[in-house]
Amino acid sequence: MKATRDSFGEEVAQLGELNSNIVVLDADLSKSTKSAGFAKKFPERFFEMGIAEANMIGTAAGLALSGKIPFACSFGAFITGRYDQIRMSVSYNRANVKLIGTHAGVAIGEDGHSQMGLEDVGLLRALPNMSIFQPADHEEAKQIIRFVTKHHGPAYIRLTRQKMPQLYDENYSYQYGQWDVLHEGKDVALIATGELVHSCMAVNDLYKKDYSIINASTLKPIDTKLIERLSEHHKLIVTAEDHYVIGGLGSAVSECMAELGSKTPLRRIGVREFGESGTPGNLLKHFQLDAEGVHAQIQQFLR
Repeated sequence: MKATRDSFGEEVAQLGELNSNIVVLDADLSKSTKSAGFAKKFPERFFEMGIAEANMIGTAAGLALSGKIPFACSFGAFITGRYDQIRMSVSYNRANVKLIGTHAGVAIGEDGHSQMGLEDVGLLRALPNMSIFQPADHEEAKQIIRFVTKHHGPAYIRLTRQKMPQLYDENYSYQYGQWDVLHEGKDVALIATGELVHSCMAVNDLYKKDYSIINASTLKPIDTKLIERLSEHHKLIVTAEDHYVIGGLGSAVSECMAELGSKTPLRRIGVREFGESGTPGNLLKHFQLDAEGVHAQIQQFLR
């Protein structure tokens, strides 16, 4: 088990050996975002910007427009809180900045709501030119970091503080904008991202269900073709995410289904109130984002 923030730290340090244009910026959180490994290895290409995310994003945009590949790191709540700088300096300019937002969702635990990225996807999904990613495990996180390094354009990678079980091995191949069908079932299709992929898989295992399970690791662009196929072959579509139900994965899928003219019902599982302080496990349970809570909500939807 490994947190995807750890996966990022390991991978960006390795990629730094292969590409001298990679630079990393952090806002006084390098130990938490795991960019400290890159800083130790390449101190001349690491920029500690202090508690000044707005300045960090502007600097990252300048570096990108000068030909560098900057990874700008902070907690998801803090980096997307500098929305105006992202909107104008990064997205509007199509600057090749890779925004790393760690500590996403309520499952970060005891630090409480002020540290939880819960509206980050909703904010950035509205911006043209912005790609958004949320890996479900260590291997997928590494592959997404490799992908965004080669893919020109603004990107936001949403990462966890908590450790997550292994989902993929080295035979897995991440495909941009294509969601992975982990299990082909019937009646209900569960489209999940990040931590909730594991909760949804546990529903099938613990409750002997045969629901389709989909890992939506690219949150923008979404997999329109798969959504259309799922809506044609299932009685119910359910999205699940450790993010507010407004603006995130659920909103993206509902918009897509509306444009497709789908008549299949859609229900959204996610956070509907401010976060609280507690252990990751207790918070997932409180917000009904663990397997038990997801299963209970699906049973309500099916009534």
